[in-house]
Amino acid sequence: MPGFIVTGTDTGIGKTVFSAALTLVLDGVYYKPVQCGLDEDGGGDREAVLAMTGLDAARALPGAYRLSAPLSPHRAAEIDGVAIDPARLRPPETERPLIVEGAGGLLVPITREVLQADLFKTWKLPLVLCARTALGTINHTLLSVEAARTRDMDLLGIVFIGDENADNERTVVETSGARRLGRLPRLDALTPTTLATAFAGNFALSDFGERA
Repeated sequence: MPGFIVTGTDTGIGKTVFSAALTLVLDGVYYKPVQCGLDEDGGGDREAVLAMTGLDAARALPGAYRLSAPLSPHRAAEIDGVAIDPARLRPPETERPLIVEGAGGLLVPITREVLQADLFKTWKLPLVLCARTALGTINHTLLSVEAARTRDMDLLGIVFIGDENADNERTVVETSGARRLGRLPRLDALTPTTLATAFAGNFALSDFGERA
């Protein structure tokens, strides 16, 4: 099954925006197995990706669980009275590259017994790690890289998100030995055009196309 897992060093860092851009440029399909936290209209990241990319609804697959509270999946599920079955989260087979967005970071608990990284390892898809450029990113990113490597995961590389911070990026890459895939800058508007332009100007499609 061709595709990628997009995870983050933290929550709210912009991995949904990057997932939308990657889905758009690879002409792929987006999938978020667990959505935690819904907006006032009941929407989540799937709806946000469709709005940003302008893609047809069929290009963003419904997730297995939609949980109300903006918390870790294990706790959000408990509050909603839901028992998450990890087997239901496995990515579906698709004809297009599949972009799987995780919930938060690698060591987020899916249940009281299962961490997200443990699931990712069984899915055997290349991992794209999204990291902030701001203060704190060095520690968070190095810990995430270590967690991935401890589990022998296929780490494709790191995507930095935010304003330029050359030394933070350099330090992370030199210390971890991980590949720098590029940096997604802050965008004033999130549209198909701005996403595609930002990707083309900051990333090499071949870094992803060779693996998709």
